[in-house]
Formats: sequence, C-alpha cells, structure tokens
Amino acid sequence: MNREKEREVVIPKNAAPLNVPLSPAVRYGNLLFVSGQVSTDVEQSKPIVGTIEEETEQALKNLSDLLKGAGSSLECVLKVRVFLRDMKDYSKMNEVYGRYFPKDPPARSTLGNIALAAQYKVEIEAVAFIPEK
Repeated sequence: MNREKEREVVIPKNAAPLNVPLSPAVRYGNLLFVSGQVSTDVEQSKPIVGTIEEETEQALKNLSDLLKGAGSSLECVLKVRVFLRDMKDYSKMNEVYGRYFPKDPPARSTLGNIALAAQYKVEIEAVAFIPEK
C-alpha cells in the first residue's frame, strides 16, 4: 500500500497565498490535522486584532470553514489545542469556545503564557475525522 497517496495537503479555495512554510491542514486517510487558526481574514490574509472573545470567535470560524472545505465539521473534531497569550483570558475564551462545541466537546489542552505570532491573543489547532459519505 502506498501511504504517500493517502496524504493530501488541504488548502481552502478562498485562502490567500501562505507566506510561511506550513499547510493549513493535512489529510491522512480519514484524519485531518489542522494547523493553528488565528483571527485572520483568510481571504485577505490580514490580522483581525480585537478582544479575546472576538479573536476566539474568528479563529473558531476559520477552523470551522477549513473543516467544511475538507469534508469535515466541528462535530467531527477529536482533539483541540488552544494557545493563549495570557491565561487571564481563559474564562472569556472558554465562553466563546463552548458555543462552538456545545455537546460532547472534543478532548482539549489549553496552554498559556505563549508568545504567539503578531499581536494575536489566541491560536487554535485541531485533529478531526472526515466522515464516510
């Protein structure tokens, strides 16, 4: 079996070209490994800097859109890792996060006091599965 054929880089159709050496997501079999999502206007590759609630909302919207584009969804997320610049933002981030995963949320790790790119307050990465059609 050729495992190389099972691996596929996933790039959203509306995404601006990446200026860094990473893939937005990589599919392997029916698993999808999604790179960290931040509060960026994906089409313009422009940062959206705001409150922790606004940034969490945009990062999760970007995650949801990327999952949908790859044939998955938030309901298929198995594991999430949240990176916070400041752990004081944990409860506010968690309020927004809970709206996106209201039932049977995925496993999650939250790391704080992390130096994030640019002026972002939060970054969210995930592992999901792609359901069979």
